[in-house]
Formats: sequence, structure tokens, C-alpha cells
Amino acid sequence: MSAELSNLSNIEHRAVIKYFVKKGKTPKEIFEDMVSVLQESAPSYTMVKKWARLFQQERESCEDDPRPGRPVTVVTEENVRKIEKFVLADRRIKLWQIAEELQISKNELEKLYTSI
Repeated sequence: MSAELSNLSNIEHRAVIKYFVKKGKTPKEIFEDMVSVLQESAPSYTMVKKWARLFQQERESCEDDPRPGRPVTVVTEENVRKIEKFVLADRRIKLWQIAEELQISKNELEKLYTSI
């Protein structure tokens, strides 16, 4: 087996599952086939079952669905300029004060601060 074949991404695994579902194979057959070819890098049976069910329910996309939560948009030019302005105005300003002004979490601010 080639190294390329054993290093398939999740999306590639799902594309294979989708193909086999369209051919009428059961999740168990798909899993056994993938294990025989991919060995340790094959997806788990649970994942094969999940994606086979989704494709049987007319799902077309192999991509992950968007997840809930705040999008990662904290590191913006605008936020960097605001932080610079706050620090130049008061060098003793606390991280929590900047976080409160920008309406972001202190953890996100620390990530942003280390990226500057």
C-alpha cells in the first residue's frame, strides 16, 4: 500500500463512504473494505456508520457542517490598532480592561496579543 493511500483526509474518507453508499453497500461492508485497504488509518466503524447514514439521507457534501460558537475573527487589523491605541494611552492597562473594551474573552485577547 502506498503512503499516499494510507494518509487520506477525513473528507477523502467520506468521499469513499459516499461512493460505496451510492453503490448500495452496507456500513459494515464499507468499513471492512476500507480496513482491508487502509488498515490502521481507516476511519472507525462508528464514523463509517454515521456518514453512511447521512449519505443515505440524501446528504451530498463531504465537508463538516459549520459548528456553533464565536467565529475566529479576533485577530483583525482594527483590533490590533485599538490595542495599540489603548497601550499607548495607558501602558499600565490590564488585559481584562482591553478585553472588556473589545468585547472579547481574555483568552482570545492573549492569543491576539501574542500574534502581534
